[in-house]
Amino acid sequence: MKLTVNGLEHEADVEPDMPLLWVLRDELKIRGPKYGCGIAQCGACTVHMDGVAVRSCQISAGDADGADVVTIEGLGTPDSLHAVQAAWIEHQVAQCGYCQSGQIMQAAYLLEMTPEPTDEDIDKVMGGNLCRCGTYVRIRAAIKSAADAMKGA
Repeated sequence: MKLTVNGLEHEADVEPDMPLLWVLRDELKIRGPKYGCGIAQCGACTVHMDGVAVRSCQISAGDADGADVVTIEGLGTPDSLHAVQAAWIEHQVAQCGYCQSGQIMQAAYLLEMTPEPTDEDIDKVMGGNLCRCGTYVRIRAAIKSAADAMKGA
């Protein structure tokens, strides 16, 4: 299997039915995407594949072959944060932090598709990303701040 992850080409000798999440974490040692539920209901494993937010626990290695994958590690850098990452810090969104990489990846996708989201847009797109700590109000505020920052950039 060949795929590009965060701009780097990788080849992994894995079974085609292995979940992309395990390829990323176990084979490529990319730890940002997390295992949450394994059934695409929590969003902790969200990555971008060919520009679309997907649940990597439900994408097979075979389906990801040849794809361009971006994880939280490829979204921004410590020296140049993505607007969503910067807003997450500004609004102190994270508590335990377990779901945050998936939340951020989903939010970045939302803002790519809907640069000026309403509360309804945010609730609809982010509804599949669960936060056990319940930071949803801060998540919404951070998304709106990131949208404003992206408009000004």
